[in-house]
Amino acid sequence: MANTDARVDMTEGAVTPRLFSLAWPLVLGNLLQTLYNLADVFWVGRVSPEAVAAVSLMFPLSWMFVSTAMGLTAATIALVSQHVGAGDDRAADKVVAQTTLLAIAVSVTLGTAGFLARRPLLNWIGAEGLVFTEALAYIEVIFLTLPLTFLFFAFRASLQGAGDTRTAMWIVAVSAGVNIVIDPVFILGFGPVPAMGTRGAALATFVARAIAAAVGVYVLLKGDWGIQLHPRDLKPDPTVLRRLVDIGYPGTLDGWARSFAAVAMAALVARFGPAATAAYGVGVRLMSVSWTVAGAVGQATATGVGQNLGAGTPDRAGRVAWTATGGTMAVLLAVGGLVWVFPAVAIRVFVADAAVVTEGVSFLRITALAWAAFGGLMVLQGAFRGAGDTRTAMGLSLLSRWGLRIPAALVLAYSFTVVVPGIGPVSGLGLGPDGLWWAWTFGAVGSLVVGALWFLRGTWTEGVVERENEETVADDGADSAPAVDDD
Repeated sequence: MANTDARVDMTEGAVTPRLFSLAWPLVLGNLLQTLYNLADVFWVGRVSPEAVAAVSLMFPLSWMFVSTAMGLTAATIALVSQHVGAGDDRAADKVVAQTTLLAIAVSVTLGTAGFLARRPLLNWIGAEGLVFTEALAYIEVIFLTLPLTFLFFAFRASLQGAGDTRTAMWIVAVSAGVNIVIDPVFILGFGPVPAMGTRGAALATFVARAIAAAVGVYVLLKGDWGIQLHPRDLKPDPTVLRRLVDIGYPGTLDGWARSFAAVAMAALVARFGPAATAAYGVGVRLMSVSWTVAGAVGQATATGVGQNLGAGTPDRAGRVAWTATGGTMAVLLAVGGLVWVFPAVAIRVFVADAAVVTEGVSFLRITALAWAAFGGLMVLQGAFRGAGDTRTAMGLSLLSRWGLRIPAALVLAYSFTVVVPGIGPVSGLGLGPDGLWWAWTFGAVGSLVVGALWFLRGTWTEGVVERENEETVADDGADSAPAVDDD
C-alpha cells in the first residue's frame, strides 16, 4: 500500500485551503517551466540571430508534441483522481502503468517518424540557409528527447491525479536548474566542451529531461508518494488504453487548435505594422502570467472534481469548481485592475518605444479587466477535464478562439463588405488594432458565460469511472468487475 502522506484529499475538509495546497506547487512548477524555456532562448541569442530564428521556428512543432502529451495528462488525471476518490488505489495504479505504456508507444512513434522526416518538415516550415542548418541540428536531438518528455508528463499526471502536486514541482525545479546551468556550457562551450550552438541547447534539454524522467520513474516504482507503478501491470490492457485515448484525444486536438489560433491571430495583428505587433507581443506576455495562475488552479480543480466524483459526492465536486473559479477570477480581477490603472508602467517594463507603449496601453485598457474571464474559463475547463468530459473542455476552447475571437477580430478590425447568402451585405467596422483587442475580450467573456451555463446543466457529474465500468460489463456480457479493477 502506498504512503498517502503526500496526497491532498479533496473529498473532505474546507475546500479553499486544500485547493491552495494543490495549486501553489502547480503555479510554481509552471513558472519554473517558463524559466526553463527562456533559458534556451537567452543563451541561443548569444550565438546568432539565425540560431534564435531556428529555435523559434520549432515552437509550433514542439507545441504539437506537448499538446499530444497533454491529452494523455488529462485522461490520466481524470481516471486516477476518480479511482483514488473511490478508494480504489489498485485501479489507479493500473491506470499509471497503462499511461506509461501509451506514453512510450506514442512518443517513440512520433519521435521516429519526425526524425525520418526532419528535412521535409523543415522545408515545409520555411527554414532556409543557415536557419535550416541550425534548426536541423536542434530538431534532431529534440526528436530523441520526446520519450523522456512524455514519460515525465505521465509521471506528473499520475501524482497529480492522486493529489500530490509537490513532488513533481521539486523534480521540475531540479530539471530546470540543471538545464539553466548546462545551457551556456553546451551552447557556447566551456573547457573541454565545444560550442555546439542550437544542438547544445537541445542536448541540455535532453539531459534535463532524462534526469526528470529517471527520477519520476523511480518515484512511481517506489510508490511512497501516493501512487505506484507495478512492473507486472506493464502489459497492454485494451479497456484502460481505450479509455485513455477516448478521454485524452480532445485535449490533444484542443492544443493543436490553440496553436493554430495563435498563429492566425499573430498574422492578423502583423497587418497593422511593427508597433501593433510589438505591443501585442508584450501584452500577451503580461497576460500569460494570468494563464500561468489560472492553468495551475484549473489543474488542481481537475484533481478535486475527479476525487469527489469518484467518492460519489458530485455536490462537493461542484463546490470545488465554483470556489476555484470565483477565487481565481477575484485575484485576476484585482491584478488586471492594477494593470488597467497603470498600463504604461506595465508596458515600459518590456519596451520604451513611444509608439509601442501607446498601442500597448490601448491593448491593456481593453483586455486587462477581462483577465478574470480568461482565468474563470480555464478553471471551468479544468473542472470538465477532471470529470473526464474533455470534449466539452475542447469545445469551449474552440468556441473562445475560433468561434468568437477570430471572427470578431475580422469584423471589428477590418473595413470590408461582403454579401452573405440569405443575410445580405455584412461590413467590417474598421476599428484597426483596437478591434483585435476587443475580439480578445469578447471571446473570453462570451465563452465563460457559455461554459458556466453548461457546467450548471450538471451532465459532467456522471464521471468516467462509472461509465468505464458500464462499458466493460457490456463488453464482457457479465456483471463481473471490470479489468481495470482486477487484482
